[in-house]
Amino acid sequence: MPITKKTGRGTLPATFRKFTRKFPEIAAAHEAIARSVDRMGPLDRKTCELIKLGLSIGAGLETATQSHTRRARKEGASLEEIEQAILQTVNTCGFPRTVAAWQWARQALARR
Repeated sequence: MPITKKTGRGTLPATFRKFTRKFPEIAAAHEAIARSVDRMGPLDRKTCELIKLGLSIGAGLETATQSHTRRARKEGASLEEIEQAILQTVNTCGFPRTVAAWQWARQALARR
């Protein structure tokens, strides 16, 4: 998937950008929900990003895994914390997916 546009939140995949241009109301609603959820509850941003990292791995989403890896790091997660979050997926998601996620995260951090 071609990635070219940088934003305040990171690099967005071209397909995502095309979708949001074609369906701006859906994109706006999606962003509003995301902002609302981010403000709810006692979890700090780092913890939320580590949770989203695990969810992205579980869903098999490479670009989301990379995005949440970068975001977790930006929010103060250490490399060890990111690796622990990735390793938490091994029993639920399987060894191959965990290894792939570890590789995706390493690629994301190498691009920084």
